[in-house]
Amino acid sequence: MSKSFQSSILVTGGTIGLGYQCALTIARECPTHEVIIASRTDNGAAERINKQLNSSNVRFMKLDLSSLSQIRKFATNWESKNLLPISSLVFNAALQFPGAAEYTEDGFEKTFGINHVGHALLFSLLRPHLANTARVVITGSGTHDPAKKSGMPDAFYHTAQELASPTPKYASSNGRQHYTNTKLANVLYMYALHRRFLKINAKTGKHWTVTTMDPGLMPGTGLAREAGGFGKFIWYHVLPHLLPLLRLLVSPNIHTPQESGEALARLAVGSDVEGVSGAYFEGRKKIESSQDSHDEKKQEDLWNWTINAVARDEEKLDFNLEDF
Repeated sequence: MSKSFQSSILVTGGTIGLGYQCALTIARECPTHEVIIASRTDNGAAERINKQLNSSNVRFMKLDLSSLSQIRKFATNWESKNLLPISSLVFNAALQFPGAAEYTEDGFEKTFGINHVGHALLFSLLRPHLANTARVVITGSGTHDPAKKSGMPDAFYHTAQELASPTPKYASSNGRQHYTNTKLANVLYMYALHRRFLKINAKTGKHWTVTTMDPGLMPGTGLAREAGGFGKFIWYHVLPHLLPLLRLLVSPNIHTPQESGEALARLAVGSDVEGVSGAYFEGRKKIESSQDSHDEKKQEDLWNWTINAVARDEEKLDFNLEDF
């Protein structure tokens, strides 16, 4: 056990871009807490943060969110290390694929599998390790809301099963459609989790919260790493130099990874948002999420499908108040 620290803080996808800047900010602001960067590959991000801050409170742990077996391996590894209780879970990792649907080894459409299913299983497995006061923060996207006119395909949600196993029509569609759909799923899941937290908190005196944040458009981040060569060049080498113009012509909700990373870290550890739950933020501003995201039937469909899809017979991944 890391006895010199007060608690553990986990950031998925914390090796580059938004997640890296979030982990860096948390490590700087919370030197008495151990920050765990969880990602599929280790690019030395933890070591760079420790060196920059002259600290030793950041470590890397391997996590492949596309594989249910690897997520379970991560949770087992967490328990074996006897790490301190988790005060914040930042579910930030996400991918977007450019073409037709791809699938995880477990058979889920890959965008949905990584952006939602993997995080949902990870939360359920790590839930017993949450501190009495714990925050869950989910990186969302304004593209989940058709009213935002983002230029992305309008997100829709009929059933979770359709997102996991899209019909031939949607399986062959542009990968941006799968991305916006999963970002809507992220917000639906947040509201379903919030309702369950309210019941647990009322019964046990715990203080668990969950929020979602839209980081805005961040040219240069790793979201487009699956795109084609020309798209990658524009994303990584052209648009980052045009932020003032893009804010003027496209949207003010365009930021550097550092700006959005600091806003995401605020929800994870900031004292001014302590106790805030069931809320959707655009950067640092609390706003309303999409109309569809407030549909409780869709929230519950997603929750129940997720539990049934990933739980093993011996696992208790759903919430039972008698367990608290």
